[in-house]
Amino acid sequence: MKTAVCLSKLVLVLALVTLCGAQAHAQATSIPKARLINPEELVKMLQASGKGKPLMIQVGSHVLYAQAHIPGSEYIGPTSTEAGLQQLRQRVSSLPRTKSIVLYCGCCPWGHCPNVKPADDVLQAMGFTNVKVLYISNNFGSDWVDKGYPTAKGE
Repeated sequence: MKTAVCLSKLVLVLALVTLCGAQAHAQATSIPKARLINPEELVKMLQASGKGKPLMIQVGSHVLYAQAHIPGSEYIGPTSTEAGLQQLRQRVSSLPRTKSIVLYCGCCPWGHCPNVKPADDVLQAMGFTNVKVLYISNNFGSDWVDKGYPTAKGE
């Protein structure tokens, strides 16, 4: 009997892990393409002169941010958690809803990122109209750092 109970609990845990992975996959890939920006486009935007540069917000782990991040970007924290989402809400609450904002994570392959979709959803719900999400197909290291795009370290 004990073995059957343990086995059923194991099956339940495996099902939940599989479901969470499926949700993460569905989340990132469900961001409309019109709201995505690729690394090459973002680099050009950041190199352009003028005051129209976007607010860059990293919504992944602090370890990744400390290792390498886009210069001038702000660390908010993983928005797969309520604490990270609350930090994001607080950071943008006083901004004009037309402010240009770019969200990025880069923790893992795009289809598994648990952070970008919740962050995008919060900004959309708050009425922001000029939000882009940096499309990082593999991870920040291979899709940004290894390509020689500008990076900063620390913080």
